[in-house]
Amino acid sequence: MYSLYLDDSGSVANKDEDYFVLAGFCVFEHRVYYLRKYLDDLATEINPSNPNAIEFHASEIYAGTEEPWKSMKKPERIKIIKKVLRAFEVAYNTAIFACAVHKGCFPSIDPVELAFEDLCSRFEIFLDRLYHQSGKKDSQRGIIVLDKTSYETSLQKLAIDFRQIGTKWRTLNNIIEVPMFIDSRASRLIQLADHVAYSIFRRYQAGDINYYNIIESKFDSHEGKIHGLSHKQYYKTNCTCPGCLR
Repeated sequence: MYSLYLDDSGSVANKDEDYFVLAGFCVFEHRVYYLRKYLDDLATEINPSNPNAIEFHASEIYAGTEEPWKSMKKPERIKIIKKVLRAFEVAYNTAIFACAVHKGCFPSIDPVELAFEDLCSRFEIFLDRLYHQSGKKDSQRGIIVLDKTSYETSLQKLAIDFRQIGTKWRTLNNIIEVPMFIDSRASRLIQLADHVAYSIFRRYQAGDINYYNIIESKFDSHEGKIHGLSHKQYYKTNCTCPGCLR
């Protein structure tokens, strides 16, 4: 079974931000241990006496307003964010999925629901591809895990609708149950999804590719085409990001 861990970056209500991002990664059940261990070891490096007190939240690390980040200089904090993202180097059978929504292009549509529907469909395509690549012998199932947010009620209902009638693009046969919502403080993998979402947000909101470049090769792709990145916009017809060029 594959689990898709998602988190958001950017505020739907903040008019000073152009983008909302929903992003994360899927991982095969047997590889979860390696990602978690990598992040646990990194937390131990930072706080050997109490590694469980460390929560990797990218925007908080970057801002450095709380300990232990407050005691670190900015270059050191940036280095921590990049180290978290390099967790993908220790585990195969992982793929990144992200949807960046330019809010101004969709004034009458909830960007959270737009992004969630898009990623549900892409995750379903990923699972279906694995099934056909196995010669229809290995049917993989998937579940979606998100950080506890104010979107919990609306996304639960939306997921039920998708399961019953499908998304705009396809029916969902391989995604089981409605999404699970868990506290990021208890899940290193949700914390990793937070860093993925932050990286995508920085790339589209601020043109900052320092974090994005670390994970760019990890997007779900097949036969040279990137399927894991979606850039929802129509104001920039000459956009050359992988999400538009695919």
